[in-house]
Amino acid sequence: MSTPLSELPIRRLTIDDLVSCADLSEDRGWPREDHKWGLLLTAGTGYGIDDPAGKGLVAACVLTSYGPGLAAIGMVLVAERFARQGIGRRLMKHVLAEAGETPLTLHATPHGQPLYEELGFVTTGRAEMVRGHFTATDPAATVPTRPATAEDMPALVRLDAEVFGVDRTHMITRLPAFADQLRVAEQDGALTGYAAAWPNMATHVVGPLIAKDTDTAKALITSLAANTDRPLRTDIDVRHEHLLTWVKSQGLEPVAFNAVMTYAIPALPGDWTRRFAPLTVAAG
Repeated sequence: MSTPLSELPIRRLTIDDLVSCADLSEDRGWPREDHKWGLLLTAGTGYGIDDPAGKGLVAACVLTSYGPGLAAIGMVLVAERFARQGIGRRLMKHVLAEAGETPLTLHATPHGQPLYEELGFVTTGRAEMVRGHFTATDPAATVPTRPATAEDMPALVRLDAEVFGVDRTHMITRLPAFADQLRVAEQDGALTGYAAAWPNMATHVVGPLIAKDTDTAKALITSLAANTDRPLRTDIDVRHEHLLTWVKSQGLEPVAFNAVMTYAIPALPGDWTRRFAPLTVAAG
């Protein structure tokens, strides 16, 4: 006798589940994103439900904790053959219980947004995904940037915590190994911004992108683009209208909008005016 879907156990995922997670992404028409799954399963906590027939995962998601102040939920996926049967709702309720009183955030597609609203999440912002080959036709991006060094990491982590609003040391210190490029901008000996470009299938994703102003953000994107032949992809807070207009003028095209949602907190902490793009929409 088969186990009812409502009784299938939810377990912790490990790095050994990476291929099954990538298979699940592919099953739903998403890119496999093995590299990103590797980061999330080691820096965050994955939750999954196994197919009782031994055919991989029924569902999965990842919770990335930044201490008591915030945690991010991402990669919420249910296999197509088990869709619309309450599996996603059950997995989300389990993760909410695991998070306890910790405020939560997530980026929601239009498809997933109704479920999150039912569970108590509210939309507090929006991000626009853009993608394309960067043309670098704007000579105005003249703020100097350079590759980050090991000596920059303490200041980089401090800047990130100041802007993001919580301590992401366990994620940010993984960037030198995770990203193909990590660059910083500085003025008078102090870091004023940083950005990474990490490989995701055929693209390079720009994120995190933190900068003191739009010109600094432009310079960081331009410098990252100069060192790759791949298309760039990034998710920019729509409040940064000038940067969005500029990247579109440089060859990046709009792909989709995601709702930035929060739970048990009225808005994300930190300074949004300097936070231009997340590390990944799956982890903030």
